[in-house]
Amino acid sequence: MADNSGLEAHEATYGSVIGLLKWGAVACAVIAGFVIWLIA
Repeated sequence: MADNSGLEAHEATYGSVIGLLKWGAVACAVIAGFVIWLIA
């Protein structure tokens, strides 16, 4: 069984990645809406 010595670092990295994906999805939605507004 693996030890938990790096678990805190992994949790911090996971939280950062999830936050980046969340804000990236919001940014993509805003950009897509703007492009659709430009086309319409």
